Amino acid sequence: MLRLSRFSFGVGDRFAHQASSQLRAFEKILAQGIEVVPVWNKSNREHSFIGSEPSSVRAAAEHAVRESGWSLPWHTDADHIRLETVDRFLGSSDFFTIDVADSIGKQAPSDDVHRFLKHHPELFGTLHIKGIEESIFLSGDALEEIASKYLMAVQEAGRIFRYIEHKLGSGNFIAEVSMDETDLPQTPQELLVILVALADEGVALQTIAPKFTGRFNKGVDYVGDLDRFAKEFHDDLCVLAHGVARYGLPSNLKLSVHSGSDKFSIYPIIRQALAKSGAGLHIKTAGTTWLEELIGLSESGDEGVAFVREIYALALEQIGALTEPYASVIDIRMSELPDATEVASWDGPRWANTLRHIPSHPQYNSNVRQLLHVSFKLAAKKGTRYTDLLKKHSDVIGQNVFDNLYTRHMKPLFLG
Repeated sequence: MLRLSRFSFGVGDRFAHQASSQLRAFEKILAQGIEVVPVWNKSNREHSFIGSEPSSVRAAAEHAVRESGWSLPWHTDADHIRLETVDRFLGSSDFFTIDVADSIGKQAPSDDVHRFLKHHPELFGTLHIKGIEESIFLSGDALEEIASKYLMAVQEAGRIFRYIEHKLGSGNFIAEVSMDETDLPQTPQELLVILVALADEGVALQTIAPKFTGRFNKGVDYVGDLDRFAKEFHDDLCVLAHGVARYGLPSNLKLSVHSGSDKFSIYPIIRQALAKSGAGLHIKTAGTTWLEELIGLSESGDEGVAFVREIYALALEQIGALTEPYASVIDIRMSELPDATEVASWDGPRWANTLRHIPSHPQYNSNVRQLLHVSFKLAAKKGTRYTDLLKKHSDVIGQNVFDNLYTRHMKPLFLG
């Protein structure tokens, strides 16, 4: 079976120009004694916005791997696919993030719910899960409510998994199940029921992305109760270990943290939990690379600054359409967005300081950062004008991509 390594890192590359700079970060952390494997990910939505094809992701990754001599595993992820979108990824992906969040809460047929309950009497009552201090208690009504809420989503995951398996063959791909893009976090009890149902469906998932407590906004730090997140993350790790031991799920099953870039405040929590438990981690940092391209252009000279300023002005004009698809993962305060007239006088350092995620810097603006995070399709509409700038200023952009990934993300997550 194609098996995902203990630590894996999802890296987005919207325009497929930064794979080599990203791979340098993986080489650097490997030199520190930590093996983290790259997973280049891009969703169908992002391909549609940009006008690219999944094959471009794999081609860029293959080129970077070949040029660097990288000899460890690497993968390309069909990110957030569904049954109607999976086909275009089958020829270029070996990792599939199966997104079933839209099916959460849809009422499962009562016969299916009752069949599940009858098949799992061990879930009723008080459950003792190794590592969790308090016992988990599920009454009949509570268990039925959870099964009714999640069974349709699990069944959809099963259909998609079996379709991919039919096309690619058993054991020839890595499956992740994503349930994070929903309103409410899953409790450890709910996660347990979800895992049991996935086992029943025969979904050999190697990672699962639940909805965690707090806000995981794009490109900015975690917003929420850190103590509560720490307990939830720990308990979820214990539930996954229980699912592996009791229900025969893959032994390398691990949590996946989506919108995981820039969540500086929870990285120490995650690192300590992994060290204590021996568990693995998959974390996704999709759009951060696009922001580093803008920061690099800001530092490249007048031509780059003019382009960044132009994209920002367009983003202000089209803010509703740009933010609507990402409403659940951004939190922009409109009153703190400078207008186009104000930014007309900004120089390169001012733009870089505004965008670079150093919250303590007086010029940093999380609202500008979030808006530009979701505005990448505006650059795509510029065609070769943008990609030519990426090529022309590849050195300064690449250094920013590397520094961001290694220094701000990998080091605090895996080294401390």
